[in-house]
Amino acid sequence: MTIELTTTTWNKEEYNQFIKYLINLQDIKYKEFHSSLVLNSKYEMIGIRVPIMRDIAKKIAKGNIEEFLEYAQERYYEEVMIQGFVISHIKDEKQFYKYFKRYINKIDNWAICDSFCSSIKIVRKHEEKYYKEATKMAINKKEFISRVGLVMILNHFISKNNLDEIFGTLNKIQSDKFYINMAEAWLLCEMYIKYPKETTKYIKKNNLNNFTQNKAISKIHDSYRVSKEEKELLNKYRR
Repeated sequence: MTIELTTTTWNKEEYNQFIKYLINLQDIKYKEFHSSLVLNSKYEMIGIRVPIMRDIAKKIAKGNIEEFLEYAQERYYEEVMIQGFVISHIKDEKQFYKYFKRYINKIDNWAICDSFCSSIKIVRKHEEKYYKEATKMAINKKEFISRVGLVMILNHFISKNNLDEIFGTLNKIQSDKFYINMAEAWLLCEMYIKYPKETTKYIKKNNLNNFTQNKAISKIHDSYRVSKEEKELLNKYRR
């Protein structure tokens, strides 16, 4: 089955054909594997690999992005993932922000969150605005709004100038939600790799819960970019 993805017009019938096209791309083995990693999502999974979805989104973005997004639905995991990739291709910042704010409320799992956050390079061109958005989202009580903020910081805003504020943001997060804590740990690992001295000082004294503290140290231990000696020194800060 083929479909014209770069169309300049979308309607209900064309969108239904698009969904049929996605279902036709199903990889059952991949679905079985990936669905075991993405738990508790409300979206039904078809089973399509991420590079294929990125390629589909790239083609859609050459056509009428806004019309596609207005017809977009939320039944399948893949259609929601593709929407995020399409949004990442928007070049007009005002238009991007409109769909960014809508889209983050659709995110209910780590895979869609992390794939989207790593793709939205436009936020780097408007760092002041989106860094502020990300820090605000990071302290949100909703699990995946918070994770979006943390993973945006991780991907786009780790810098010397932002270190103290990022540490302060992490201290404000008082949550035991798994995907928030894991994102905090991942963020700290990336910060340590880039700024080991400053991050070690934070690891020594912070407001993190024990799980996040220990997970951050474990993630640093898993990195090939950190020396054995540094890893051993960090062990004393496990709780």
